[in-house]
Amino acid sequence: MILLLCQGGITVTGSLVRVTGSGLGCDTWPMCHQGSLVPVAGSAPWIHQLIEFGNRTLTFVVAAASIAVLVAVVRAGRRSGIKSLAAVSLGGVVLQAIIGGISVLLDLKWWAVAVHFLPSMVLVAVAAVLYMRIAEPDDVAPTRRVPKAAVTWAIIAAIALVFVLVTGTMVTGSGPHAGDATAGLEGRLEMDTRVLAYVHAICLYLYLIATLVTVYMLRRHKAPSDAMRTALVLIVLILVQWAIGVIQFRLGVPRWTIPAHIAMSSTVVAFTAFLWAHSSRRLPTLV
Repeated sequence: MILLLCQGGITVTGSLVRVTGSGLGCDTWPMCHQGSLVPVAGSAPWIHQLIEFGNRTLTFVVAAASIAVLVAVVRAGRRSGIKSLAAVSLGGVVLQAIIGGISVLLDLKWWAVAVHFLPSMVLVAVAAVLYMRIAEPDDVAPTRRVPKAAVTWAIIAAIALVFVLVTGTMVTGSGPHAGDATAGLEGRLEMDTRVLAYVHAICLYLYLIATLVTVYMLRRHKAPSDAMRTALVLIVLILVQWAIGVIQFRLGVPRWTIPAHIAMSSTVVAFTAFLWAHSSRRLPTLV
């Protein structure tokens, strides 16, 4: 759970970097400034340095959590699937640090920032599945708990979610928040933000519809109660995310809405992964 919270939390601090214009508070990588690993007084506004350097420092917290989980599952002799998920989580953190550094070296061009954000959502999903799997015994065979039709629709919903996330980065990339106070519109996506927002909304509606169909399939085939609860919570989360998006659109993307939107993105991704993980589980046999 700590790893999952860390993976989701760092996406929120990353959004704070963007909306406060602190993306170049540390203007190079892996150093903060040329010749200095830490912020240098006068090189950038101190608040921007604090926020950007703080976000970089949190990477080590996420890495520590990933290492702790990997060491724990290896020492406990857990099954290979769990070890693989833990290894992917740690490898993803390292890769994300490199991608983040590249985005700084590219002066936060919109596509570089998008490439930095999207793997974070993958890592949230991995951490969510790991959270589910690590609680299961290794000496029990997996059992399919939901109908195949529901699994199919859950996969369709997950694919729709990918399009929601990708188009969301495009909306942000064409919007007013460049990630650095001095960046202006240089390196921004030169497309109509309003049109992109409509495309993003359509993708969200398709994702919601696919999730609703999944819930219907679960209910129709009397799926286990824990899977049903997860599905219903996911519907509520999607609706909350939709409401935040509408507020952003109507108010002209105020800064405070972006961290909330990103936090909900991580939460929605996590529960989408939870729902998929419910389809097949290793549950102890009651005697």
